[in-house]
Amino acid sequence: MKYIGKKVIMMAATLFAVSFLVFLSFFVMSGDPVTSMLGTQATPEKVEALREEMGLNDPFLTQYFRWAGSFLKGDMGISYSYRIPVESMIVDKLPVTLVLTGIAFLLMIVLAVPLGIYTAKHEGGIADRVIYVINQIMMAIPPFFAGILITFLFGRIFRLFTPGGYVSYKDDFVQFIGYMFFPALAIALPKTAMAVKLLRSSVIGEVKKDYVRTAFSRGNRSNQVFYNHILKNAVIPVVTFWGMALADMVAGSIIIEQVFSIPGLGRILLTSISNRDYPVVEAIIVCIAFIVVFINLVVDIIYQLIDPRISTQERV
Repeated sequence: MKYIGKKVIMMAATLFAVSFLVFLSFFVMSGDPVTSMLGTQATPEKVEALREEMGLNDPFLTQYFRWAGSFLKGDMGISYSYRIPVESMIVDKLPVTLVLTGIAFLLMIVLAVPLGIYTAKHEGGIADRVIYVINQIMMAIPPFFAGILITFLFGRIFRLFTPGGYVSYKDDFVQFIGYMFFPALAIALPKTAMAVKLLRSSVIGEVKKDYVRTAFSRGNRSNQVFYNHILKNAVIPVVTFWGMALADMVAGSIIIEQVFSIPGLGRILLTSISNRDYPVVEAIIVCIAFIVVFINLVVDIIYQLIDPRISTQERV
């Protein structure tokens, strides 16, 4: 519990730092959101009156702690552009981004684990070399370009889905999942290639250790040694990578949403940045930061459950 408690405190401190820096960056950024809100009616008198009404003339720390206090209570403010509560916008779009990330993560696990194990068991074979070449190609292709290739191949040529034909989860959940599969695949492919390479290297490294020879000397069969000893130890660094990959997928999904015309957090984030809709941008960035930090917390807990020595080493 001390180990988890320390991680929770670090998570809270990280979120505080992120929120402070995000708020500060928009405070010092050039441009006035009030001018954008008033448009052609932005006279100096109206601008000053609206700034005073919105509290934008207050000192920075006063504005930050007012915003942070409201945020902790669940009040994320009002969108400058849409004039609706920010939390309602995020609640509507967040499930789309989370489902996209979740499918991408599952695809990475489903593809990476068997391929990583297979290539490790058949080190130096033809299949291992072919998969190695494919891995190198996949790691070199950015997700957005993979999305373009997938759209052309599966959307235009094989017609397995309609590019731009997004279906909301509220209307048809099955079609929604079917459409989300392809953008999720674009996100998952580079991470899958990295995970396969890491798992393969980790397994090969464990095979050469003394405890493996000891396990064989006791009469254990190859599969028993592999799955009960080698894989259990080899997966520890891979779990860390999976956590980092999942966190990266959350942020990376913003770009993929633009490629496949998916109305998730990415669309309203980019639109809000261009419109200087700071309450929306700040709330989305803090929410993404929370998801990323929470994922890292869960990974740290899983990491410690797999290898209890980790918490002991940190105390030492």
